[in-house]
Amino acid sequence: MSLMTDKQTLTDLNIFGKGNGDGIYAIYNSTFTRGGAELLEEMFRNPLSDVQAINARSRIIRSFAEKELSFPYELAWFDGAEQYLENTDERSRLNDQQDTLGRKLNQLIAGDNAYKAIEKGVESLINILQTTTRFAADMRQQLAGIPDNRELTAIDQLLKMEDLQPMLTEAVKHKLPFAKVAEYDKILRFRHRDVMKRLLQDLYLADVYLSVAKVAVKRGFTFPLALEKELQTVVLEDFYHPSLTAPVVNSLNISLSNNVIFLTGANMAGKSTFMKALGIAMFLGQMGFPVPASRMEFSVRDGIFTTINLPDNLSMGASHFYAEVLRIKNIARELSRDKYLFVIFDELFRGTNVKDAYEATIAVTSAIARRKNCMFVVSTHIIEAGDVLKEKCSNINFVYLPTLMEGNKPVYTHKLTQGITADRHGMIIIKNEGILDILGRKKSIKKTT
Repeated sequence: MSLMTDKQTLTDLNIFGKGNGDGIYAIYNSTFTRGGAELLEEMFRNPLSDVQAINARSRIIRSFAEKELSFPYELAWFDGAEQYLENTDERSRLNDQQDTLGRKLNQLIAGDNAYKAIEKGVESLINILQTTTRFAADMRQQLAGIPDNRELTAIDQLLKMEDLQPMLTEAVKHKLPFAKVAEYDKILRFRHRDVMKRLLQDLYLADVYLSVAKVAVKRGFTFPLALEKELQTVVLEDFYHPSLTAPVVNSLNISLSNNVIFLTGANMAGKSTFMKALGIAMFLGQMGFPVPASRMEFSVRDGIFTTINLPDNLSMGASHFYAEVLRIKNIARELSRDKYLFVIFDELFRGTNVKDAYEATIAVTSAIARRKNCMFVVSTHIIEAGDVLKEKCSNINFVYLPTLMEGNKPVYTHKLTQGITADRHGMIIIKNEGILDILGRKKSIKKTT
């Protein structure tokens, strides 16, 4: 089964970025093949929600990371094989009767492009098969002790197929005679086309695993351990946002007795970045991918939903406040299904007045705190709501991101601290920028004669 999520969450966490160039996907994408890049994107769009599947994937990638393997193929082989296998027209099937003087003359004069495409496809697949024989041996050694690697088992069985044995020893460096191309074409493109397609998919998967393993080694990411969802626990040590060049690390524990995180902090203290880093770690953990942290154990979720950068819905004539209300309503529907969810609300009800935001923050946070099967992170600048929630809910963990003052200059530590902050530095920042002085200046008027 796949993790439940939505477009808003993918946008909030910047999973794909703008034009796939600066998102989390791009960090992990050092794939060699186009098929590998497409499969990696599919994984990001469909994270896992099963403990065994998550841990199985994580173990395989970890094994690849422990001893870096190269992907020993040429990209042109995959392009040639893919185009070749897409041609299923029976009229293009080769036979011995076509090997005539007229065809040879046509090939000499006009190039016989149709035959050349088939010849290229056959040679590409033979190159892939022969290289896979060696590559599978390396993977087998690397993945010894990993019992749940079904893809490698499938490759091993494929390489034992009787029809393929002559191709495994074929000298493809020399031009193949027409009769052999015709015979191999019959086997590869018509008799075992589906098998060849599966082989390519298995190799694309290996390409993905090697790519992700390379990222884990290069960046020093850790491999998460998925736990049963009923345990209701998250242990994250020294985690950070993977896009930051000089990040401040933080640690966080979530348990059944404190499944709601209530985060406060002054403007610019780093609340949104902290929540994005946390959301990304949970998202990557559900994929079985290495995460930017020194340790991660987590209870799997049925879904992850975030509300961080919520836009106004101008097409509906909806204000920002109403967009917030609709977003919370949609998440409430998911919560009512008794699924195990991870939910982030950043700055609840920022689109309305302070009184309504205060009352709504208390009401909504109190309501979600009763959902003991889910985990929540709620941030707000309305610190007074925290004092009320302390009295109403025993399962809320109150944390904040402090701001230190060096004279009139605020300094943001980005380091998580227990409690509720009283920091308010908005007016200090406004004064430091000289906005009031600029507004107070009188424009000089030149007199004309």
